[in-house]
Amino acid sequence: MSTSETSRFVRLRVEMVLEITDAEALSGTALESIAAEYGEPDGESAEERMQAESAVREDGAEALASLVDPFDLVSEVPGVELTQASWSCETVDYDPEDPDAWDLDEERDGDEGDDDVAP
Repeated sequence: MSTSETSRFVRLRVEMVLEITDAEALSGTALESIAAEYGEPDGESAEERMQAESAVREDGAEALASLVDPFDLVSEVPGVELTQASWSCETVDYDPEDPDAWDLDEERDGDEGDDDVAP
């Protein structure tokens, strides 16, 4: 296949397991980000803001998902433009000593709950 026949689009998959070492710092940063995004809590955005704040206070995975922006990962890479992104965070049981802990093929079947974003 020549270069002109190949697709210009590339799917980049990134899988990470992160350990939350300071839940208060994580949720605090997420709350600051929400405050900056929504501004003063008034009108229609007040309910959305309250829901977002509640979610990040209760769940570290939600706090992390609210802070991760796929655009930030590639925005300064020359020659590429983000056309669509999806991501999700979930709490998982993880044992770094388990040799099967990084078996990604099993988890690919259930890509439910992803956040799709088209900039």
